[in-house]
Amino acid sequence: MVKTSKLYNSLIWFVSVFVPIVVALLLFTKWSQDKLIFDMRFPNSEPVVILDNLPFIEPLTFLPPIYAVINGLTAILLVVAVYYIKNGKRKIHESLIKVCIALSLMFLVMYIAYHMTTDPTSYGGKGFIAYVYYFILITHIILSVAVIPLVLTSYSRAVQSNFKLHKKIAKITFPIWLYVAVTGVVVYLMISPYY
Repeated sequence: MVKTSKLYNSLIWFVSVFVPIVVALLLFTKWSQDKLIFDMRFPNSEPVVILDNLPFIEPLTFLPPIYAVINGLTAILLVVAVYYIKNGKRKIHESLIKVCIALSLMFLVMYIAYHMTTDPTSYGGKGFIAYVYYFILITHIILSVAVIPLVLTSYSRAVQSNFKLHKKIAKITFPIWLYVAVTGVVVYLMISPYY
């Protein structure tokens, strides 16, 4: 049990560090026509062509509303999962959490694909609403990184039948994961007029 727990903890920390780094690097990578380009977007810096002669790809501009729906569905299913565990329905809770994890992974893949193929969209709101938007966006981004080890730790403790520790960390994980899912929808709704 201790050996398994150490293995899970090592994997959790590896994934929790690796995923945000890879996502950050991929956000500077653009599939432009038939080339894969790395562009730090600094003034006076030249983009670096990583690969060329790739198949031509159109910008995947249709993805944001899809991954906003995925975030909304994740939020709803998280609430339903908590309802079921509070009513003693562990198997339903477990299944719903697995679906939420799968939806979060689908979101991540679509988010990366969109940003690799499409130029960034600037928020066009002005004044107070811009401050609200950037506050929501920044907290969403920070907590989306923080929630990775929380979700993985909560899940691994449940898989190991360590329900006492699972319940303890899940009380922290749930509101953060829910906030990330809900604010993902809010950010989409706020920036969608500027696509």
